[in-house]
Amino acid sequence: MTEHTGCVIVGGGPAGMVAGLLLARAGVEVTVLEKHADFLRDFRGDTVHPSTLTLLDQLGLGEKFNALPHTEVQMVGFPVDGGGVMKIADLSRLKVPHPYVAMVPQWDFLDLLAEAAQKEPTFTLRLETEMTGLLRADRRVSGVRYCTAGGTEGTLEADLVIAADGRWSLARESAGLEPHEYDTPFDAWWFRISRHENEPGGMLVPRIHNRRFAIPLPRKGYHQIAYLAPKGEDLRAAGIESFRESVADLCPEFADRTHELKSMDDVKFLDVRLNRLHRWHVDGLLCIGDAAHAMSPVGGVGINLAVQDAVGAATLLAESLLHGQPTPKELAAVRSRRLLPTIAVQTLQRLLHREVMRPVMAGERNQPPPAMVRLFTLFPRLSAIPAHLLGVGFRPEMAPPFARRPMEPAGR
Repeated sequence: MTEHTGCVIVGGGPAGMVAGLLLARAGVEVTVLEKHADFLRDFRGDTVHPSTLTLLDQLGLGEKFNALPHTEVQMVGFPVDGGGVMKIADLSRLKVPHPYVAMVPQWDFLDLLAEAAQKEPTFTLRLETEMTGLLRADRRVSGVRYCTAGGTEGTLEADLVIAADGRWSLARESAGLEPHEYDTPFDAWWFRISRHENEPGGMLVPRIHNRRFAIPLPRKGYHQIAYLAPKGEDLRAAGIESFRESVADLCPEFADRTHELKSMDDVKFLDVRLNRLHRWHVDGLLCIGDAAHAMSPVGGVGINLAVQDAVGAATLLAESLLHGQPTPKELAAVRSRRLLPTIAVQTLQRLLHREVMRPVMAGERNQPPPAMVRLFTLFPRLSAIPAHLLGVGFRPEMAPPFARRPMEPAGR
């Protein structure tokens, strides 16, 4: 069975859902394919930064988002010798409506976007539907092949395919696009552990010791912990007891709770990648988000760059999609618009990998470089600069006029 839509979006993550919502509000017929049955998957990026919070206000969704269970982080610091903390980013200095990073389960964020999008008559979300290949006509990508969880196969023709299916993008691979990989000296191991009511949650402070780096992210009722270890080191081999001991050594305040980790099945592995496509499109297909540029977890900016890619793409392509197929030149314009902020963030991440993470992973240092410590200690107002880069970015995208709506009350 062959069907047709204006734009098919492969992947129902933040980039895919934001692009789908915005294009549908422009009147474009949009179909989002998501291979899972729902968005309920743990240990995904859960940080929503000030620029994305402002976007949600413009879309009329700010009050509904604020009603979701979440915590707010305004400070990021690093431990230094002597037991002190060097404040490296102070988001409270930002002149924005929401001067904090909201920590919210990604499934709640995606459910909010899906609920808003499904109010648009031209939007369709197909869960349990996986892209299996691309359609081509006259050397142009003209749609996708798909398979449902029930085994039903079909084809969906489209004026544009947007690949928003993450760092291991099948759509990107099927289009023959291959990203350039950059050095990453660590992998991430994610787990959760209970959070006591009296534990503060407004400041992120990594723990650094013995070639390990942990970042407890405060959630409602629990901590989600990113535990970073040298690239290629398989922590599963030593077993859960060894892992518990390592966690207690690195984070002594959690020693009374490591028994909550029953087995290594409670610890989820992320193969950290930092890469970028040279070209984000072929005729008929555009890559955005992690499909175009996988980000390091350093700074937690991956979701927000992906969202801004989606806004930029919808802003530039909505009009063309209302009238047919975007040209290769129009697709290339999305990369041109989003390339500088992507390169800027990745360059900063590569610098932090080299100057902070690699020495830590090699066991050479348990704090940032001494020169950085001295600089931020002498000039604490410098913390406003990383805060701006972290919270707002190099080129924040605003919602296009066709996507803006009055604020919806949280109860509706």
